[in-house]
Amino acid sequence: MATVKGPLFSLDASGSVGGSVVFSHWKGRNYVRRHAVPSNPKSALQVGTRAMLRFLAQAWDALSDGEKLTWATPAEPDNISPFNAYIRYNMSRWALFKYPTQEYPAAESNVAATFDTPVCTAQVKSVLTGFTVNPLAQNWGAAIYRKVGAAPGESRAECVRIIPALSAAAFTWTDIEVTVGTDYYYDATGFSDDGVGGVELQLGNAIPTV
Repeated sequence: MATVKGPLFSLDASGSVGGSVVFSHWKGRNYVRRHAVPSNPKSALQVGTRAMLRFLAQAWDALSDGEKLTWATPAEPDNISPFNAYIRYNMSRWALFKYPTQEYPAAESNVAATFDTPVCTAQVKSVLTGFTVNPLAQNWGAAIYRKVGAAPGESRAECVRIIPALSAAAFTWTDIEVTVGTDYYYDATGFSDDGVGGVELQLGNAIPTV
């Protein structure tokens, strides 16, 4: 990055020129840099990471005041919010392929629900997955795993979505990030509210249609 004076024979400049260079300013100084197109990488591991991050962010508001208060303990030493401590701690657990917890620290003493009644149905440019949940109050969510051509081994890189699964009910999720004509296999695993994973359920396989 080079700083410039009088860019483009003016006192200030911003934006790109010819799609090759970009003029801007930072902290009162003008500079020019090479134009770069931002990327939105979607490697398998990144998809699994984003799936957990999305779940955690959406689940925070539903936590009780008491549950949220437990996150003040890990937040205080680093002067961050309880929400940020909750995200950081649970994403660190996920990096070790451990499931998240509503309270700090993870007690890992509750039991995750058992899933049954698997659903895996081919649709137009998508696959419908689903299952039912047995009535275990400690259940918090369900991780859905996908693999091409064979049953998933349930790694973070195979996780495509994490959905709330709190009660005895039927749950469905439609996978639209698929390629027509490809044979996709799906599994689902529940996890408790304090970080215990359940028994995986093979949902089956399906080939999305045109």
